[in-house]
Amino acid sequence: MTTSLNIRVGTCSWSEKSLIQSGEFYPKGVSSAEERLRFYASYFDTVEVDSTYYAIPAAHTTELWAERTPSYFLFHIKVYGALTGHGIDPRTLPKPIRELLPAADKEQRTIYIKEPELLKTVADAFVASLAPLRSTDKLGLLVFQYPPWFWYKSADLDYILTCKELMGDLPIAVEFRHGSWLTDHHRDKVFKFLRDNGITYIPADEPQYGTLASIPFLPEVTTDIAYLRLHGRNKETWLKKGVETSVRYDYLYRSEELKDFTTAAKELSHKAKMTFIMFNNCHLGYAIKNALEMLRLMH
Repeated sequence: MTTSLNIRVGTCSWSEKSLIQSGEFYPKGVSSAEERLRFYASYFDTVEVDSTYYAIPAAHTTELWAERTPSYFLFHIKVYGALTGHGIDPRTLPKPIRELLPAADKEQRTIYIKEPELLKTVADAFVASLAPLRSTDKLGLLVFQYPPWFWYKSADLDYILTCKELMGDLPIAVEFRHGSWLTDHHRDKVFKFLRDNGITYIPADEPQYGTLASIPFLPEVTTDIAYLRLHGRNKETWLKKGVETSVRYDYLYRSEELKDFTTAAKELSHKAKMTFIMFNNCHLGYAIKNALEMLRLMH
């Protein structure tokens, strides 16, 4: 749970398929969606929702999340892929929005939504779906994980501001997947841009290739919230095509590596009102194991 330094620890899913199949966290008898969330919330006080990247949730679903967790629990929401420039399956759109698509797009398996009015319609539906979390003070950050082809350039800086505008007054955080954002030449300008616009920067830990295909783990605070997102360091699977999603995150952090993150988080906590350490190495029970060990290290 929350530490004395206002550092919260959690994972980037409580219902990832390989975690459930592994049997490494949920005991026998804890098998329904409600039971799993309640059990998770008995160990952790925060979680990042991954399913919202793939589809806009129903308001009834987010209402159930709020009902099944303690009053102090926080949900961070990974933003729907259409809003971060990713390709989406049009079938994941709510039917009224899907009907607004050009006929040809409705038949595609992957589309990119770029038309401003349609993008706003999608954003409005996404924000509305989170109302139950917002009304119960259980909504944390909206996590915008931009794709690897989202580079440091004026058009993409402008798009970040568009994303902020589309979310209204909800707090957003950004994670970059292209190294151009954090080069020696750009990083200070990026951090200033985020600070000036009240946007939380996400220091991410991921496999390193020594190229712009990877970004360095660079702890920094740009708002009153620090948010570390830890993906693991499996260089063999991170960029591999055609593998099961969880296999990209097939990595269990060693104790020495966790201690480094503990140090970084404590340093950031002196600059932020709240610091989150979120494990996204969601393969089998790895994220849960590392998050539980991190909690022990913090106490």
